[in-house]
Amino acid sequence: MRGLQAAGGAALTGEAAGSRTPPPRRRRVALLAALAVVVYGLDLATKTAVLRTLEGKDPLVLIPGLLQFRVIFNAGAAFSIGTGMTIVFTIIAAGVVVAILRTARKLRSLPWAVTLGLMLGGALGNLTDRLFRAPGGLQGHVVDFVEVFPSHFPVFNVADSAIVCGGILAVFLAWRGYQLDGTRDGGQETAPETHKAEEGSQDRAESRNDG
Repeated sequence: MRGLQAAGGAALTGEAAGSRTPPPRRRRVALLAALAVVVYGLDLATKTAVLRTLEGKDPLVLIPGLLQFRVIFNAGAAFSIGTGMTIVFTIIAAGVVVAILRTARKLRSLPWAVTLGLMLGGALGNLTDRLFRAPGGLQGHVVDFVEVFPSHFPVFNVADSAIVCGGILAVFLAWRGYQLDGTRDGGQETAPETHKAEEGSQDRAESRNDG
């Protein structure tokens, strides 16, 4: 009897300890959310700062001929693409946010958590401008200020950079066969936490059967 109680206590203790460790999906979603908040906060802070210091003024040259800050109000998409389709881009940005939030329900991949976090933070940053900046009505203009190779490259912002980096990562992960659930094409496991959790469950089941 004591042996059974000891075995049962060990199993219960192991289960209790395991319950305190967040499942891989929760950790991945937490990473996605944290990264999105960082990107969104950085985008909002930099836009606020440059508007207070540079709006209506000459560009702030950091590296002559290479990098400067110049405030513009962009009615188009990232890098001033499609300036006559502001409402369309607003709807697309809102759709991207919703799609990422829905996708997060099956997220178990660390690389995809980083990718989606970048894209979500960037989409929210520019969507905030669309909704709350002039002229309003889903046609708000996005604040852009980073200009590399002046007169040769479109002006952009932190949100644009995050969206582009996330998009590049997404293409790379898809090309390499990485899936949102932590596996790769061909059934290869890429989430060791999931495998370890399954092994732990099997060990506990075997312990109960032996008892």
